[in-house]
Amino acid sequence: MKRWLASTFIVLYLCALSYGIFSHALSFKTGSHPAMYFVVWDMFCGWSAYSHRLHVVGEGESGRYYELAPGPWGEVQPFGDLERRHYDVRGLVAGRLAANTLDKTSHEPITRMFVVEEWWPKKYNLPENVWALRFDDPKPLPEQIPRYYKIRHILDSDGTMLKTFPNWVAHLRNTAIYSNPRLQADMRRGKTFYAVQNGDGSGRGQMGGSGYGETTLIRQVGSPLGN
Repeated sequence: MKRWLASTFIVLYLCALSYGIFSHALSFKTGSHPAMYFVVWDMFCGWSAYSHRLHVVGEGESGRYYELAPGPWGEVQPFGDLERRHYDVRGLVAGRLAANTLDKTSHEPITRMFVVEEWWPKKYNLPENVWALRFDDPKPLPEQIPRYYKIRHILDSDGTMLKTFPNWVAHLRNTAIYSNPRLQADMRRGKTFYAVQNGDGSGRGQMGGSGYGETTLIRQVGSPLGN
């Protein structure tokens, strides 16, 4: 009996380990369930130092803005006191929620919809007693907490995606990378790009070397920083 239990435990352990390696290597459902924390190598899968909320705003023909989520009837709170839309981390379902609000309400024609992210550091979520143990300064009031707002998506009136932008965390990461002087110097030392205009007026691009066909103009184009 003991040998059977030991063999079963070993088999289950190896299966879980193999699935964790597969999931982590191929980024397959690494954050699909809290139990994945125990089988993938990433100890902080999906963890961020910022709290995140979503706001869905519609722009009318008159230039007025309307809150489209939640609707006038309120919103479902599946877990605790957090509304359902805030679980849509990438903001991909926000357009459907906004379309449902527009379909069930009377309003002026809506020209565009915006999915706006709100972020603030998670340390401000600490209770007063925990904050006092960790920080010397008193905890700021809710209206004093630094909050960051960023447009995530721009949609037309029927929910079609017009533009999309990186989220706040990705924006911070990209800004830090593009502000690195060493990386900027590497970009300047890269191959020069030439815009080549042919005799027929058509344009072509080439990395160094000579142009194509009968060339009337060759001019150097500098690559903008951060591109």
